[in-house]
Amino acid sequence: MASSDSKKGGTNPYVMSAIGLGIQYGVLMSYSRSHESETDLIGLDLMARAGFDPRQAVPLWQNMTKLAGKTPPEFLSTHPSPKTRIQDLQKAIPKVMPLYRAVRKKPRC
Repeated sequence: MASSDSKKGGTNPYVMSAIGLGIQYGVLMSYSRSHESETDLIGLDLMARAGFDPRQAVPLWQNMTKLAGKTPPEFLSTHPSPKTRIQDLQKAIPKVMPLYRAVRKKPRC
């Protein structure tokens, strides 16, 4: 019946479901992951400005990874994988270390 509806100009519900899933997994989830990644970097910057050692973000995520156990593939998640988060933080740490060094003797927290 669905195929006869399609021939009459109707929309096949299976096709619409597939399109909806494609949008959710292909667009919306990656959009959420990019927001989460941006938030991680903002948090790293705020840590440094407050006088907390931003290098400690990496062991934090390593510990969280161990405690979390198995996680879904990144493309099925609204959050970056712990591995991706750790790599991104490691890349960003050199950029925020000058901020940390400037305030570490007088933390603002």
